[in-house]
Amino acid sequence: MTEYYIAVDLGATSGRVILAKVTDGMVEMEEVNRFPNHLIHLTGHYYWDIFELYRQILAGLKRVGEMGIQPRSIGIDTWGVDVVLIGADLNLLSQPISYRDPYTNGVPEKFFESMPLSEVYEKTGIQVMNFNTLFQLAAMRAYNNSALEAADRVLFMPDAIAYLLTGNFVTEYTIASTGQIVNASTRQLDEELLHAIGLNSNYFGRFVYPGEKVGILTREVQHATGLGPVPVMAVGGHDTASAVAAVPAFDKDFAYLSSGTWSLMGIEVDEPIITEESRRLNFTNEGGVHREIRFLKNLCGMWLLESCRREWPATNYDQLIDEAKAIEPFRSLIDTDDPCFANPHSMTHAIQDYCRRTGQPVPETQGEFVRCIYESLAMRYRAVMEMLLTLAPRPVHCLHIIGGGSRNAYLNQMTADALGMLVVAGPTECTALGNIMVQAGLTRQQIANAVETKSFIPQQQDVWDRAYERYLSITKQPSNDYNKNHKN
Repeated sequence: MTEYYIAVDLGATSGRVILAKVTDGMVEMEEVNRFPNHLIHLTGHYYWDIFELYRQILAGLKRVGEMGIQPRSIGIDTWGVDVVLIGADLNLLSQPISYRDPYTNGVPEKFFESMPLSEVYEKTGIQVMNFNTLFQLAAMRAYNNSALEAADRVLFMPDAIAYLLTGNFVTEYTIASTGQIVNASTRQLDEELLHAIGLNSNYFGRFVYPGEKVGILTREVQHATGLGPVPVMAVGGHDTASAVAAVPAFDKDFAYLSSGTWSLMGIEVDEPIITEESRRLNFTNEGGVHREIRFLKNLCGMWLLESCRREWPATNYDQLIDEAKAIEPFRSLIDTDDPCFANPHSMTHAIQDYCRRTGQPVPETQGEFVRCIYESLAMRYRAVMEMLLTLAPRPVHCLHIIGGGSRNAYLNQMTADALGMLVVAGPTECTALGNIMVQAGLTRQQIANAVETKSFIPQQQDVWDRAYERYLSITKQPSNDYNKNHKN
């Protein structure tokens, strides 16, 4: 029996509408529309263009309609934390502000004056990052944001897209858990935190979990696309929740690295890990598609290289990697999560300035930049794995790398070398697979049997161990005695 499903997958740099054909647990996916997702810099802020995203989604749905296919359902996933404000007249009050906007700088510290960090973390178990939804809304309050003052509803990005498609308001669990407003233990919105920013749960839509129905396409959308009253289903609304759901693992003794613009490294656990040590190490407890907890840490990922490439003449990745391979190993190393790399005017200048400050050779060529970024990312992954191993309730035998970064064999081998651990890469389309998986009721084992992966065996352990000690010295990061805690 063959059934069709649609995954709407919106990332921080591009979006896609994907048609999936599911036959006896096997999934075939076809990209029917891919489109850029540009930030708009206007009146001193960075915004997402939700109307253009909606237009492109409709274009993708229309192409499916023109194929004569009536899908069983549609699921939507996006990046985390950002919200859309809706007025009492049911119209959008503003384009959504991007998490890349610096307007939340210093807001967490101010918020913790009224509610201590320890109390916020005990409730949510969420890593403190200045762009978390809690702090975005607090910043809007502090600056008397007119849209928030007039808001009747606050919707996370996938829920806002679902509203435009169905007319129904919901708040999906996994996406809401990224915002630091969900109680990790109850898996519900935390009223005390919302009260601290002048809101309550009534501002949010009906709380739903992956697998629940949001609504059906409005008559307007049906007319525009040629589709019928297709249901829109809640999936892992946070793209990482969808991606992790589809990790092709056969047991629980693994860690994952969702590798893209951001890198997210973690494990799955049944209950949140909220301790003084997890708070000190700034780990987060986000919701999974089956209400499990994704215990992870958010890290900078390919944002560094993507930003550098915008400053260079057009060059493909293969050429950049060939240039990097010719560079002396471990020439320059950086802390990829240093705040100076968050959103600089020039990423190449930021990397050069960091290397000057730390007394290292300054990258000049593209190959030198790429080698610096890749080796530094691999080192950072090891540093976070060290932390994870001290907190994990069970052994970790391998690292599954999923997402676009899983195609990067050069970086994947570096990661295996740095960690001294088996790395299994793939699939690249984990987010869309996880989205479809929830809609179609598939299991992780079915996904594991259906996809191709590539394994990377660690090499040159002694060389990487010595380089790692130098990395720790340069970046001023403490060692967690990896060899002692590493469980082979």
